[in-house]
Amino acid sequence: MNVSSEAVTRAYLDRIDAVNPKLNAVVQLRHEAALAEARAADGVPKERRGALHGMPMTIKDSLDTAGIVTTGGTKGRASFVPSHDATVVKRLRAAGAIVMGKTNTPDLTLNYETSNLVYGRTNNPFDLERTSGGSSGGAAAIVAAGGSPLDIGSDTGGSIRLPAHFCGIAGLKPTAGRVPRTGHIIGYEGLSQFLTHIGPLARRVDDLALALGIIAGPDDADPYMAPLFLGDPEAVKVRGLRVAYFTKLPPLAPTAETVSAVESAVGALRRVGCPVREITIPDSQRIFDTYMTVLFGDGGAAVARALERWGSAESPLRKRIEGMRALSSGELTERHEWLDGWRSRMLGLIADVDAIVCPVNVAPAPPHETFDRATAAYTQMFNLTGWPSTVVRAGTSGEGLPIGVQVVAHPWREDVSLALAREIETALGPLPGPPGPAD
Repeated sequence: MNVSSEAVTRAYLDRIDAVNPKLNAVVQLRHEAALAEARAADGVPKERRGALHGMPMTIKDSLDTAGIVTTGGTKGRASFVPSHDATVVKRLRAAGAIVMGKTNTPDLTLNYETSNLVYGRTNNPFDLERTSGGSSGGAAAIVAAGGSPLDIGSDTGGSIRLPAHFCGIAGLKPTAGRVPRTGHIIGYEGLSQFLTHIGPLARRVDDLALALGIIAGPDDADPYMAPLFLGDPEAVKVRGLRVAYFTKLPPLAPTAETVSAVESAVGALRRVGCPVREITIPDSQRIFDTYMTVLFGDGGAAVARALERWGSAESPLRKRIEGMRALSSGELTERHEWLDGWRSRMLGLIADVDAIVCPVNVAPAPPHETFDRATAAYTQMFNLTGWPSTVVRAGTSGEGLPIGVQVVAHPWREDVSLALAREIETALGPLPGPPGPAD
């Protein structure tokens, strides 16, 4: 059955209109412009159509979109309209995607709760009193609610993976150096640049793979991109892949339901012929402090400069960085030396396995403004290593909240991560969607 791009786009726009008043996930919406682009797409000959031809989608508000207000969640950019697309947006549009609108993000993306002084707070479609996560919380909420089939987010410490987990969808943080950050509000400059990754969020793992194939690759601007081959998850033979897993990350311990979700995921892989064994992460108690050193070892000076640049005098980030002490050059050097040694030990840990399955966080989505940043060590550790991590839903809590797991692979092996995540998705799904505004 042939369905027009206009009809599909209109259906998603109608869905956004229905659910967004309660979610506050989409903060810029291009009703008429998106429909006009869809009508134009319907008239393009088949031989000229790209991989995403006529497909509507949304984009996180931290990525520049030419002609569309892009705030990055910070008040000083409340009326900022970029003249150019971010690299990933340019590539998506070239593949035929239609940008319906922008999704909410916290100030400069630097929070695990999606709320800002420009647009307010985003709510979780499974429970409006709970967080959708951050900083890609608007993206995850609208995808989970059926208002968008695909969004592109960013992840500096779990900002794709935590929202995907809290909202019950799939999300991918690619390998560091895989997807250009050109045109993202936190770019490729500075000592902490390696933490930030760009990646997709969708309801299905296959859609993550499709999007990654479009947005990956050097752009002659981001100096940390590597021109390496991107494998196809379809070509990965899952049977025989060696899988390690862990649940505890001392001093953190997940809920029993979270442990059960991880066990369900590894059980599904064991049943298709994957050898499975449990591992322990070395020096886990230092992960959070090391991450904070990398991000704020300058005493918050980089954040202060960004706020000054955009004129965001009222930003809540100013209070957060107030009183932070900048480490000395000797202290920073020592911390980074330790980090490099830990990265090496982590590579040794996975030398004889193909992937790791582990929690995304200690628990499902908490009530608004109660998230404990220290528990983000489960996601931060893979920003520190730079390894690819796919989040896929693997369970449901007694309160009806989704629980995801991370599937982490060796550097540059997104294909393995995605293939295993798809196997889990197939074995354990479908799982119940959100109630309330997403009915």
